[in-house]
Amino acid sequence: MEKDKIVSSVKDQELIKMRRDQMIKGAITLFKEKGFHRTTTREIAKASGFSIGTLYEYIRTKEDILFLTCDAIYDQVRERVESAFDLEHPSRENLINVMKSYFYLMDELQEEILILYQEVKSLKKETRKYVLQKEQDMVRMLEKVIVNCVPEPLTKKEVSLIANNIFIEGHMWGFRRWILQKQFTLDEYIELQITMLLKMLPGEHESLRKGGN
Repeated sequence: MEKDKIVSSVKDQELIKMRRDQMIKGAITLFKEKGFHRTTTREIAKASGFSIGTLYEYIRTKEDILFLTCDAIYDQVRERVESAFDLEHPSRENLINVMKSYFYLMDELQEEILILYQEVKSLKKETRKYVLQKEQDMVRMLEKVIVNCVPEPLTKKEVSLIANNIFIEGHMWGFRRWILQKQFTLDEYIELQITMLLKMLPGEHESLRKGGN
């Protein structure tokens, strides 16, 4: 399944993106309050600020909104990682900057991520497979950064484990917020997580941490 296969009777791509972004925001609020199955497309249209007829000009089904939410998360992760990662001059400091950017983004998207994981079981097999593939693609982005930024040799399994740790610890800020956000500020959480992640890397861990400050 690809994003451009979601049927829309509208041809203006900028308008499609704007309307679908409105739908995602409206739907996330409703899914949080009522759950995916109890939320109607009419309610999503109202929360998005337009009629049910307008909503169906941009999507086919309620499931499309979960698909679009997944795609929006992936696109933003890709943009953040690419903007923080200097491919021409990779360095350990780069790795720290990527991790910080990723954690800050996960804070911004915690509602979307929480809803997506809660409701992924509601997706059809094809779309669920796509969501899981997008998740793997995000982990691969992090693997690429690690391989390029860490001069010491790492095995493929080590790279995979470190990348998955970064990925999940970003999500954990939202998953466990009921307790974590009572104990830590976002900056404290990020600092501690990066410190622990750096201990998984070979080399001068302390100098790496200081280099990112």
